[in-house]
Formats: sequence, C-alpha cells, structure tokens
Amino acid sequence: MLETARATRGMVVSSNHLAAEAGLAVLREGGNAIEAMVAAASTLAVVYPHMNGLGGDNFWLISQGGKPPVGIDACGAAAGLASRNWYAEQGHTVAIPSRGPLAALTAAGAVSGWQKALEVSASWGGKLPLSRLLADARHYARHGFPVTQTQAANTAGKRAELEPVPGFADVFMPGGKPPRLGDTMKLPALAGALDRLIEAGLDDFYRGDLARQMARELEAAGSPLRLADLERHKALPVSPLAVALKHGRAYGMPPPTQGLASMMILGLFERLGCTTAEDFDYVHRLVEATKQAFIVRDRHVCDPAYMKADPASFLAPAMLDALAKKVDLARALPWPHVPKEGDTVWLGAIDGEGRAVSFIQSVYWEFGSGLVLPGSGIVWQNRGTSFSLDAAHMNTLEPYRRPFHTIQPAMALLDDGRVMPWGTMGGEGQPQTKAMVYTRHVLFGQDLQAAINAPRWLLGRTWGNAVMNLRIESRFESAVYDKLKAAGHDVQVIGGYDEVMGHAGALVLHKTGSKAGIIEGAADPRGDGRAAGY
Repeated sequence: MLETARATRGMVVSSNHLAAEAGLAVLREGGNAIEAMVAAASTLAVVYPHMNGLGGDNFWLISQGGKPPVGIDACGAAAGLASRNWYAEQGHTVAIPSRGPLAALTAAGAVSGWQKALEVSASWGGKLPLSRLLADARHYARHGFPVTQTQAANTAGKRAELEPVPGFADVFMPGGKPPRLGDTMKLPALAGALDRLIEAGLDDFYRGDLARQMARELEAAGSPLRLADLERHKALPVSPLAVALKHGRAYGMPPPTQGLASMMILGLFERLGCTTAEDFDYVHRLVEATKQAFIVRDRHVCDPAYMKADPASFLAPAMLDALAKKVDLARALPWPHVPKEGDTVWLGAIDGEGRAVSFIQSVYWEFGSGLVLPGSGIVWQNRGTSFSLDAAHMNTLEPYRRPFHTIQPAMALLDDGRVMPWGTMGGEGQPQTKAMVYTRHVLFGQDLQAAINAPRWLLGRTWGNAVMNLRIESRFESAVYDKLKAAGHDVQVIGGYDEVMGHAGALVLHKTGSKAGIIEGAADPRGDGRAAGY
C-alpha cells in the first residue's frame, strides 16, 4: 500500500506518474510550482487522453507563501450558434447529444488557463521557456507513451458510443481495436499542435493559425463552434469562495463550478458533532451534509451571470447553522437527486518557496465528445451537454453562456501554518471525496496517505445505473453497513478499491517558523499516479 511521501524542496502529485515526474523535473531545474503544473498538466493531456486534454477546461487555485489563494477560471462558453432553436433545427429538442460534433459546443479553455497562470508565474520571476514546459508532452505525443489500464478499460467500455464519432477510432483504436494495457500509443497530430504552440505561443490556440485550423475542422464536422467563439475566449481571474472551519479556512472555486457544494459540506459536517471517523456517525453525517449542499447547488449554481443568489451567502455561519439543523442524525433524507456526471484529473504542486497550486483539468465525460480534430489530434470536450434544452430550466442553453462544472480544485490554509492543496476526479463524487480526505486528515489526524487509502463512498449514480444509491467500498466494519441500511440509506457494497471513487491526491506544506518546511504528498491507490518530490 502507498505511504505518505515526504520531501523538502518541492513535490508534485498527479494521477499519472509520468506527469508527476514531468512536473518534478521542472522543479529540479529551478522552476516554480506554476511552471511545474503546466509541465505536468500538458503531459497529462497526452498520456491520459481519456480524462483531459487541450480540448477541455481547467481551474486553478494559486497561493504564494501561505497567502489566501487567487483563482483562475478557464471555462469555455457555449458557441454563438448554440441556441435551443439551432439544436431543434438539427432535430434535437429534448437533450443535446452526449457524443459527436453536436456535443462539441463550448470553447476549450485549458490552454488559456496555462497562459493566465504563466502570467502569475512571471510575476514570481518564473523564466523557463514554453519549449521546456511542454517538452515532455511533446515527446510522449511524438514518440509514444504506455497505455494505462484506465485508458484501455474506458476505450473498450465506451467503444459503442465513441467508435462512430469522426476521428476517434483512427486515433485511439489503432488497427480497429481498443488498445491494451502497456501498448505504446503515439499521437503525431497532437505533437504537431504542441510544436505550433511552442513556436507561436499559447494564444495561437485562440487567435492564430492553430485556431483557424481547428475552427475549420469543427465546422466541417458539424459542431456549432466557429473561429469567433475561440477568439472571444479568455481565462478569467476570480476570487475563490472561502469557508471558516475549526482549524482554518478552506477555499474553492466560485460558480459555474460546484466548489460551493464542497465548501458547504465541510462547514456543515463540523456543525454535526461527529467525534470519530470510520463509523456510522461519520459516514451518515457526511452523506447527509452532502445532500443539503447538493440541494443548494442544484437550485442555484450555474453561470454566475445568470445566478440570482450570492454563492458566498450560503457559507455564512448563520446559513450553515440553519442548514445543519435540517440534518436528521439518525435517519437518511430520501434522495431523488439527479446527479452530475464526469471525469477529470486533479494535480497539485508545492515548490521550495512554499508556493502552492491546486489544479483540475477535464474534457467532462471519458474522451469528451469523442470528436478528434484531424489536423491537431485534439479531442474536444462535451461539457456543454450539461446545458438543458428546456427553456424553463435553470441551466438552459443560451449562446455564450458558460456551462455548469463539476470540476473544482480545493486548498486549505490551516491555523498552524499548514497549506493543503487537494482534490480528485469523479464528477458528482468530487465534493464527497474531498470532504472525506479533509476530515480524516485535518479533523481526525489520520496520516495523509491513510486518509486517501481509507474506504470511500459515492452518493449518486453513474451512466447505465438508474438507481441513485449510496455505493460504499467493502472495507468498513460490517456494523457500519447494517446501521446505514437501518437508517434508510440505499446501500450497495462494491469493491475495496473501486475506480468509481475517483483518483484523489493531496499535498501538505508544513511551516518551520516563517520558512517552508516538510512537504507531504499522497496519491490514490485507485489510480496509477504518485507523489513525486525531492
């Protein structure tokens, strides 16, 4: 079993070990945490193509020297043509197709997020050239990388819906079959796109030759995206949400992400009087806190330009007190909730100066829309399928509207000086897993890796499963399952280390006086990542 990694000069955590090593190499060469994150994120966009890529979005929390973090929102908006009437003309009045060109309806913000973060890096004195930061990504795209078990399994599992999508089989099913674990996969067109970005700069993705090429190919495939949609996109600096907790403050992304739900769960749980972990009280109270947070999220969170409530108001002590009183400590609230789906990657980095990054990047579902642009090899996200075609829906589709995002990184600044960036993949499970990791480590003193290794649960359903139940790993004591069932939870016991629980990661920087001290890191045994430090 994995154990907590410790280092003093810098550390990177990723859900894939090649990406973690790419980031660590940058730290060793004198790069800062942001530069390491761009190296790791670009590498991950190549070697984990089913979870993220240049055709997706990302979000950042960045802290300098233990100061409250700043946020970067690199979320792409819906195309100017993407209206309910336009989809009706294509024969779709009930729902946006989940795969194919019609699912590729939002601009891709990921590259703009790298660009905006590197502007912050420059203010820190960061000087490593883009050619160095993208070097590992370009190498693996051109010369090949070993296919992971999760890529092989997801390609095979989603073959029926992805194989007909333009470009997908040619790139990700060489020889007409899903790749196997350990096969070498090359992405030469993607290597060419990285070459172009290194030569012309990251803005070329939106306002250069690469943008014009992608726009032509998107239109030819049948997507509503046009060059003007790429040209109008910019990553946004944002103020993170914050919640006051017993041991410090936790920070999350504001809407359109579900960061509000993550912060609410932590604030609510601390009000429910739980004194131990791993028993019925612990599981039940976190699950019920999740339900209260998700009710607020689903009633209010969307593109902030369309919201009628201030998200920070739900983190006010009086509001959390009132919502906590709605939790029955003995009985489960019936749960007819409609979940948010998705897959993604979380990465974290801390450098020797104590600068910390919590970062998340995604193409939404596995392989996103499945559409692969032939000239660049870029897989386009399907994040816009979270919009509704119902005009009365809170998240109804409108041109240039930004979609709801499940993905959201987190960071905590603790009263004892510790800085903790942490997060996970897992769509609907992200706020839940993050709450488990934080409470186990910070409230109940579990070792960082032990907090990630510990058994988890997921409230909600996944594709193909119509039952919105409470899936829980099989490593709790049997009495916990019995008590949960008796309390009214619809319990389904699953494998001991099930990938449906996501790939979590965390870093903790300890302070020695005013100096940065030991860095701890932990990666999820449910994935194939690592915490790489020196």
